[in-house]
Amino acid sequence: MNLHAKDASMKRSKNPARRSAIAAMLGTAALWVLPQAAVAQAWPDKPIRVIVPYAAGQGADVLARLVFQEIGKRLNQPIVIENRAGAGGNIGSAAAARAPADGYTFLFGTNATNAANEFLYANPGYDAAKDFVGVAMIGLLPMVIATSDADLPANSVPALIERARAKPNALNVGLPSTTAQVVFAEFVKSAQAPLFAVKYKASGQSLTDTMGGQIPLAIDTVTAARPHLASGKLRAVAITSLKASDMLPGVKSVAEQGVQGFDVVAWDALFAPRGTPAHIVQELGGHIRHVLEQPDMRRRMLDIGVEPLVMPPAQLDAFVKDERQKWGDIIKAAGIRIE
Repeated sequence: MNLHAKDASMKRSKNPARRSAIAAMLGTAALWVLPQAAVAQAWPDKPIRVIVPYAAGQGADVLARLVFQEIGKRLNQPIVIENRAGAGGNIGSAAAARAPADGYTFLFGTNATNAANEFLYANPGYDAAKDFVGVAMIGLLPMVIATSDADLPANSVPALIERARAKPNALNVGLPSTTAQVVFAEFVKSAQAPLFAVKYKASGQSLTDTMGGQIPLAIDTVTAARPHLASGKLRAVAITSLKASDMLPGVKSVAEQGVQGFDVVAWDALFAPRGTPAHIVQELGGHIRHVLEQPDMRRRMLDIGVEPLVMPPAQLDAFVKDERQKWGDIIKAAGIRIE
């Protein structure tokens, strides 16, 4: 065999082994890369269920359908809104807590279900702190203190406090929800304004009685009160968020009118059963953030009384922990309980 033939033979003998080694390395890399991609692409491969623990047509239900219609388009999968109402949100929340943590069931939670109910009910049926992880904040729902009393002008927290102190417990305030009761309790304490609570089962009757003069004041959601504020039948004394909101232009907050630090608002957020894969939580949270940042979605949410708020999972978990402390302290101090 001549030298040229020997060299060619050596090259032919070495190249297959080299190619085999390279192929093996590529195969190993593929084993690492492909499963990751496959996992990411595999979800979702079927419809997703979002449990709304309130009746169809209520505020949380309307918001969930508005937002998740757009999320479904981005995921190319239907998102089914399942209403499981009852016990102040406890029934639906307990159902979500017991659901498989597989990324196909989520809870559309609220300040009630995930911060307040454990202090309001002896046995809610789930543990909000242990059973769920945050996916994304959806929005804030400030409350509004509204009046039809001619002697209480708009943006008049100082006047309201003065009236309350002059005649303790003489000014009745309509409260159609436990959230309104908590706002009321914190306002009475923070402003040192001795008002009298009148509990109602729904917004309609509370606002009707306020407009009719049966009671001078009501605390309710911006959504419920805004039509009556727009018509002039009610005037806004203050909004309960820390600062004024685009939802009620020109209306100052309680804090901006002298009750420093006052900030008690309702909120809606998406939660997953604890144990849901982290990559699913992160991906879904990212889609929600994208949808909330769209100008048209912001406008539509403001129109129904919700202020969009982008908040990723870790930040949401920290926020909810603080809210649980705040709502728990207010509820325990006021002695609010639901049997």
